[in-house]
Amino acid sequence: MIETIEAANGGYRFMPGVSQYSCGIGALPGFAIERVRFSRVVPLKQGFERIAEIIKAAGRPLTAFGACELRSPAPFTEEGFKAFNQVYIKTLIEWGLMKDGVNPVARSNVCPKIDPPAEPGFHAFSFTTVAPNAPASFVIAGSGESVEGKANYRDHTVRLGDTSPAGMLEKAKWVLDEMERRMSAFSGGWGQTTAAQLYTVRDVFPFLESELGRRGVLRSGLTWHFNRPPVVDLEYEMDCRRVHIERVVEV
Repeated sequence: MIETIEAANGGYRFMPGVSQYSCGIGALPGFAIERVRFSRVVPLKQGFERIAEIIKAAGRPLTAFGACELRSPAPFTEEGFKAFNQVYIKTLIEWGLMKDGVNPVARSNVCPKIDPPAEPGFHAFSFTTVAPNAPASFVIAGSGESVEGKANYRDHTVRLGDTSPAGMLEKAKWVLDEMERRMSAFSGGWGQTTAAQLYTVRDVFPFLESELGRRGVLRSGLTWHFNRPPVVDLEYEMDCRRVHIERVVEV
């Protein structure tokens, strides 16, 4: 059984990941995860301010913040990604979420090929609300085709630089296995998801049915964002969730 940790005053437990994000969150009994999507990408600083307003308006502490979906202008170099993460986690520390280098907040951060934002910002976020008798809910963080937590991504990337059909299939299989591993921490699987999101600018049609369809990924449809993963040389990323309350906020 994969270890999960209860987030202090958060209403959820999380699967430990790396310092910049956790692998996923699951609502505790008596709580539900709610997802809020912004009508357009909100720059990081203003996004955190808007998120704080929404969470407080719902009568919840800032520690209820459990997951977010970011958009960035273009894939980062490895050093650039580290620098961005240092800026991002400062707010999590200020909000009392991140302590002793342990980050409970799940995250995806991807880069739109078409109409990218001028600077990194929020596309969506999720937080917990008090909800007696609510069905189980979880949000799984995004993963590309590389092992996280290593000295770099490049040396641990599946089929580095190979965007052939066979290369993309192997990348997809690795990411799908990782999604399933993370969902298992919350007793979940594709049969419980309410949404699955794919991020790539490469052709996935050759294995869309044979691999994703066979595993059950498509049960609620598939949202394919024509986006790149956040680090140069990564080509395929996914995230997924079981969330019953979602809304869009105009900004």
